[in-house]
Amino acid sequence: MNAGQLAALIAAGFFAVLACVAIYVLVRLARLMSAVTGMVTDYKARADQLIEQAQAAVDRTNEQLIRTDAITASMDQVTANMAELSGHVSALAGLARGISTAASAPLTGLSAFAFGLRRAIVVRRSLAATAAESSQEVPASASRPAITATVTRVPRQRAGVAGPRSDSARRDSARRDSARRDRARRA
Repeated sequence: MNAGQLAALIAAGFFAVLACVAIYVLVRLARLMSAVTGMVTDYKARADQLIEQAQAAVDRTNEQLIRTDAITASMDQVTANMAELSGHVSALAGLARGISTAASAPLTGLSAFAFGLRRAIVVRRSLAATAAESSQEVPASASRPAITATVTRVPRQRAGVAGPRSDSARRDSARRDSARRDRARRA
């Protein structure tokens, strides 16, 4: 073999190895392309499903907004009705106050009359008892004495305190006042 044939043989070997490597790379590239195609198809299906779910969520949100608008409109109507009802209640409250005043005025007058009558009877009995105790002869014209005196209560004095307050009573009073102020500050 001469040098030209040897070079052709080496070149043919390298070409065969290069062809095998190229076939191997093309097979691997075909597998990669089929995997990428499957992934893109899968992502596309998932993206379509995600878009459908998003659309369904948007549709539900729109339905809720429509319901909310209806509720808001109803609340506006309820507010208007409550304002109207409040006006009616205010008008009725004035009427009720008037009726209450009109109904209680005769009762107040009647109770005042009953109190005055009772008081007059007590004073008359008191005067009659005083006249009976004095055992004086009462003239015929005085059989019905005129009510001229008023009955007053005489305040009773506290037992044990005859004069001005003692020092111990002042101290006790000062302690009670101080305790009240402390409780008021704490509250």
